[in-house]
Amino acid sequence: MGTLSANHPAGGDGGNGGREENAGPSRFPRSEAFHEFWRPDRVALALIALILVFRFWLAAVFPITGDEAYFTVWGQLPAPGYYDHPPMVGWWLALLTKFTTHPLALRLPILVVPALVAWGMYLGLRSIDRDKAIYAAMAFLLVPVNVWNIFITTDTPLVFFSFLAGLSWWLARSSRDVRWQVLAGIFLGLAFLSKYFSVLLAFVLLVDVLASPRNERDWRGLAIVFACSLPFGLYNMWWNYENCWANLMFNLYNRHDSAGLSWKSPVLFVVIAAYVLSPVAIWQMIRERSAFALKWRDPGLRFLMLAAALPFLMFAGLSVVRPVGLHWVFAFLPFFFMAAALMLSTRQMIGSVKYLAAFSLIHVIAIVIAAGLPLDTWKNSRWYDGIVFHFRIQEVVDTLKTFTPEYELAADGYSAATTASVVGGRYVFVFGTASSHARHDDLVTDFRRYEGRNILIFRKNPPTDAEYRPYFASVEYGSMKIAGATFHLVFGRGFHYTAYRDGVLAEMRDRYYRIPAFLPQGACVFCERYFETACPVR
Repeated sequence: MGTLSANHPAGGDGGNGGREENAGPSRFPRSEAFHEFWRPDRVALALIALILVFRFWLAAVFPITGDEAYFTVWGQLPAPGYYDHPPMVGWWLALLTKFTTHPLALRLPILVVPALVAWGMYLGLRSIDRDKAIYAAMAFLLVPVNVWNIFITTDTPLVFFSFLAGLSWWLARSSRDVRWQVLAGIFLGLAFLSKYFSVLLAFVLLVDVLASPRNERDWRGLAIVFACSLPFGLYNMWWNYENCWANLMFNLYNRHDSAGLSWKSPVLFVVIAAYVLSPVAIWQMIRERSAFALKWRDPGLRFLMLAAALPFLMFAGLSVVRPVGLHWVFAFLPFFFMAAALMLSTRQMIGSVKYLAAFSLIHVIAIVIAAGLPLDTWKNSRWYDGIVFHFRIQEVVDTLKTFTPEYELAADGYSAATTASVVGGRYVFVFGTASSHARHDDLVTDFRRYEGRNILIFRKNPPTDAEYRPYFASVEYGSMKIAGATFHLVFGRGFHYTAYRDGVLAEMRDRYYRIPAFLPQGACVFCERYFETACPVR
């Protein structure tokens, strides 16, 4: 693989005057057999095996979540694009769902992606310092989210392709090899088709070129990267134009209703940053700040520092006006640990590995203990109904099936609808306005075909008569009890489509399909299907 430039300051003296401290091994008895047994590569392989065993076990026993079910439905209904995000995770799951919908099988990508990224980190760094390459990969794998996170989401392909794009650009920085630049562009485009956070990585590349000395600015290489990623962006733009600008509407408008100044969100983001990074490494980097100017001169390390720092700084700024999700930062973690490996000594990297191993072990113990507790342990929790729903979903689905074919099955939100769809093997649609998230059902379900039909709506919360009475000839209410949790059923007979269009679908159109005036209106199946006109303009 490519190497950094010869003047790299961080062969890893870590402030020790160029004396690399192999103090990690020297703290053990000076037995060759002992040292051979505790070789870093052997420890790393054992660590990967242990983590994979735990992750596969957890993926096999933990029920499918609402988000995972939502993306699984994407896979079961293959399409050029989907409502909330670009389509990559749906395309991945389209391949897996051809064989099974067992949670363990659906989660195979997220189970192996962290290990693949760690392997890529090692391959990229090993020509500089093999031991520190191993410890950087180990540290990344030991971040708690890479131990317990077994949930397949849009972040899974984003992390994978963003890392490959960043790694390719990093290698291109030292080699100026156009092949790495082309690969960086292709992987950046694939990351864009995974999630829009990839735009942050594109911004990092631009800043990386601008931050270089004037005579080292590789504008040609950056142009090659952006040119190779452009077809993927144009494809997504075409899909949005033909589908209500759904991705843009969701990410730029519909999901930000709760945005506003808050002191809590920045504090929460600081906690998130401390949780996903290594406070040990951060403190050591601060202590080495006197050598920052020298380290900054190296183009490869400068890029890694920017790729690690800029997204976190931008999220920190955003946290002032809205909460930042834990998963938002996942795609930029590998670059932090690669930068740490080039800035710190071997001993310092071992310190981060030990800290993260202990921190993750606490998580593993807690998860194993929680898995052994009976379900009613959580009975007094406000999340108990949701816990029962997911852990006893088969009982819920079996009960609902007793009402078919007399009733069409629906739920009042996407989580319940998609989870029941995947587990029950029959599509369950969303009835009502639901939330701004996960609205792909708007593009799939045609309420016109339910005119006069009977519809059973599943709810976790008690219904109100005003939500259903105007839209059916008659309505009855029922409930089911499972493991002490109560779920509610609405039996609507004789669905009135016109009343539902005027009372519910019109509200959804005005709330979620009001297209900004600066965007040209293409096709929108929702507006055209129900109102035979273009969408309203905001």
